[in-house]
Amino acid sequence: MGHIVTVQEAVTAFADWVEPTDAELEAIEQEMPVIEADIELLDAHIATLDRTPTELDTRRLRRARRRALVARVELTNRSVPFSGVGA
Repeated sequence: MGHIVTVQEAVTAFADWVEPTDAELEAIEQEMPVIEADIELLDAHIATLDRTPTELDTRRLRRARRRALVARVELTNRSVPFSGVGA
């Protein structure tokens, strides 16, 4: 019996779309504060998965949620062009 072997890795290993473009890297860089804030929020949630949250845990979660929200608002404000008063 012959074995069927995939050659996709060999074919796509040097494709242009495998590496991120400069525009994609710039977009990731712009979103990095949001990504880091989401990681912090996820860490806070993970810390409370197997126990009842203490007052300190509750504050940590609240602070992480606030930072994530602020990061998202700042990213949104940078993304929306400002056209001036009366626009």
